[in-house]
Amino acid sequence: MKGGSRKPDSSFWKDKRVLVTGHTGFKGSWASLWLSQLGAAVTGFALAPETRPNMFGLCTVSSGMKSSIGDLRKPDELKTCIDRTQPQIVLHLGAQSLVRQGYALPLETFAINTLGTANLLEALRLAATPEAVLIVTTDKVYANSEDGHAFRENETLGGDDPYSASKAAAEIVTRSYACSFPGSMRVATARGGNVIGGGDFAPDRLVPDVWRAAQAKCPVVLRYPDATRPWQHVLDCLNGYLVFLEDMATDKPPPHALNFGPDEGHALSVRTMVERLQSRLGAEAGWEPQSEAFPKEKQSLQLCSSQARATLGWRNLLDADTAIEWTANWYRALVDGENMAATTAAQILSFSALA
Repeated sequence: MKGGSRKPDSSFWKDKRVLVTGHTGFKGSWASLWLSQLGAAVTGFALAPETRPNMFGLCTVSSGMKSSIGDLRKPDELKTCIDRTQPQIVLHLGAQSLVRQGYALPLETFAINTLGTANLLEALRLAATPEAVLIVTTDKVYANSEDGHAFRENETLGGDDPYSASKAAAEIVTRSYACSFPGSMRVATARGGNVIGGGDFAPDRLVPDVWRAAQAKCPVVLRYPDATRPWQHVLDCLNGYLVFLEDMATDKPPPHALNFGPDEGHALSVRTMVERLQSRLGAEAGWEPQSEAFPKEKQSLQLCSSQARATLGWRNLLDADTAIEWTANWYRALVDGENMAATTAAQILSFSALA
């Protein structure tokens, strides 16, 4: 474990009206539970959970918040939710978040990630209630030549595949709203590294693929075992988002975007991540390369998060091994039939107690 990171201030969040889009998803469920634990009045807006099982149901996330099932592609549904909620803080996590699904459904991916973001920003501009709006994109928004360097926030946006391009486009939309309507709300973007943690059941994502293979006692199939990614625990990433929002809600102008990832040089290959997670899960089946053709993905990806450390006093508290251990502990608790709401709450409390 590491030390020395700022964490959310409960006195700021107590009774704050917070809108979380994508609250039925993996990262959104963790965010909603943590914000509720901090005393915020949380409303969620998202499509119904797409997987069975899902963290939203296993952890009874809706019991501590107001849950609104809706579609970012439908402005009237957004307007109704925002008019009813009158949010002071908005954390936009709603997205089509899978690279391979982006290839299969490119128009849907652009509609949700790019136009959906514009729909949200327009509804919030007209409502004129938010103190701060954080649009979460991805570490894949940069024009990546794969030379191995860590991307900084001022570098060129890009994205060869539909998912990455849709998120880069959402960055441009957000910047346009920030520049065009500066008096209506404080808005910025957050570019998070690859997030792991318990409760992820998405298809074609590494941790749930490893867990499903372990349950089936078979090797996990890997597309790019030597690809490197900036892995971090979901609570480290969310910690950055929440303290960023706290600063955005004050009088000082926020950076237009911040990266949130592990220290440079700490990216791990896919095969290393898989082998360490399998060891923690007690899985012995190993892995094998995927034999059939699959869409191209970038092999090298690292973020420079020095600006977040300098401006927010934030850094990852969990190193890669600890993040993997906490992730494995969550899935083992699920297999053991434990109360997953209590398990998740305990991990949030343990994280909050770190020095």
